[in-house]
Amino acid sequence: MSRERITLFDTTLRDGAQTTGVDFSLEDKKAIATLLDRLGIDYVEGGYPGANPLDTAFFAEKRTKNAKFTAFGMTKRAGRSASNDPGVAALLEAEADAICFVAKSWDYHVRVALETTPEENLAGIHESVEAARAKGREVLVDCEHFFDGYKANPDYALSCVKTAYEAGARWIVLCDTNGGTLPHEVTEIVTAVSKVVPGRHLGIHAHDDCGCAVANSLAAVEAGARQIQGTLNGLGERCGNANLITLIGALKLKDGYAARFDLGVTDDALGQLTHVSRQVDEILNRQPNRHAPFVGASAFATKAGIHASAVLKDPRTYEHVEPEVVGNARRLLVSDQGGQSNILAELKRCGFALERGDARIARVLDEVKRKEAQGFAFEGADASFYVLVKRMLGEVPAFFDVERFSVNVERRFNAVGELVTASEAIVKVRVGDEVLISAAEGNGPVNALDVALRKDLGKYQNLIQDLELVDYKVRIYQGGSDAVTRVLIEFTDGSGERWTTIGVSPNIIDASFQALTDSMVYKLLKAGASL
Repeated sequence: MSRERITLFDTTLRDGAQTTGVDFSLEDKKAIATLLDRLGIDYVEGGYPGANPLDTAFFAEKRTKNAKFTAFGMTKRAGRSASNDPGVAALLEAEADAICFVAKSWDYHVRVALETTPEENLAGIHESVEAARAKGREVLVDCEHFFDGYKANPDYALSCVKTAYEAGARWIVLCDTNGGTLPHEVTEIVTAVSKVVPGRHLGIHAHDDCGCAVANSLAAVEAGARQIQGTLNGLGERCGNANLITLIGALKLKDGYAARFDLGVTDDALGQLTHVSRQVDEILNRQPNRHAPFVGASAFATKAGIHASAVLKDPRTYEHVEPEVVGNARRLLVSDQGGQSNILAELKRCGFALERGDARIARVLDEVKRKEAQGFAFEGADASFYVLVKRMLGEVPAFFDVERFSVNVERRFNAVGELVTASEAIVKVRVGDEVLISAAEGNGPVNALDVALRKDLGKYQNLIQDLELVDYKVRIYQGGSDAVTRVLIEFTDGSGERWTTIGVSPNIIDASFQALTDSMVYKLLKAGASL
């Protein structure tokens, strides 16, 4: 039996931007588009050009190399032609391979929201698709509220689908906009629609208001649809959209789909699935969902007891797939045996060659548990974990010792009468027998501290010259105004390597300084520095 292709369409940068608490910057959008492109997603919907300055700027140039870069917008407004509609014009001017029009397919919305006639709505769909095709764009039509519309008036909902298809749209996407449709309904309705439009031209766009977005997407595939729309980590308004991360795992690894369908996501890219998921959360400064299928930190975690004992004998007893194929790792918790298994896996991943039974493993495990009780979390800070283990093994030379530091923040009027905030830091460092004192100003206390620390590190200065602080995140571990603060700092160097360190303290400056010094030590260790 020949294998069919499932096309993946990502709308993280458009529909995902409607998530409460999520605000993409232009740099965020560029970074996520690159992640999606490398993962093997077929379509990357970048946003709504013309609707806001950010999305317009994003579409000033194509942002993907392999995926079809897609612009989103409405069909033409009633009462004017497609050639005289500013919204349609903005879509046609965007540097996009494809245009995804959103069109009303529920007659109730046509009357109430658009305040027009059903006939005028159909004309708008037809003319908009024709206008985009005339400009050489591939066209998709998102039939908004399709499932609710079909249940209310199947004839009109189907006429919207048929109009878009006959006008030349490549994909007709059936949207469960309110997220209230259940899998058996999706199967029934998509089966009916496939009698009007072939399944190879049908897509599904599911929201998760009933917790069924992934199940509904798979149900649509079973009924014949061959495109799935969704978002990374299930981002989206209200309860979110279908989670493409979960869908990729299911389509690539579960027997009912892996043997029947091909994706643009290769096996090698599948191994980056966990990294992509967590990288998106890091970009958005969100705590990753530990219980997310396939990629969560707890997805392959087992506590002590009969489950852990069985997993040690054969992981297949309590794992439906191997964690390594999606870039995740097995974790056995709480018990000494389980804890050592976990630490051994982490040590191996970070390049340490310690064998089971080595007494040092237990000491490392105890130290990690002690640190985690204080608020440290090493899952997203590999460099700090590396430095910690090196210290426990007695393999960290005393490169430098910070004898003291101080930070001053002053709010004042400058020479032209503007109210400004100035930060200054002083760091006293001992490098061997040499004592070095450096001062620096910065645009904030952490920036000033970073500049002062790296201003003069004596004989090691040439090894840290190419360091660049690229990301700084603060998270509250516990408490209120007296909260324990967790700081994550990401650095890169001239070779392009990136690493993250962590600091924890009730004092945000102290936590930041811990992370900064860990980064310096990590860099010196990797550079092979000696006393």
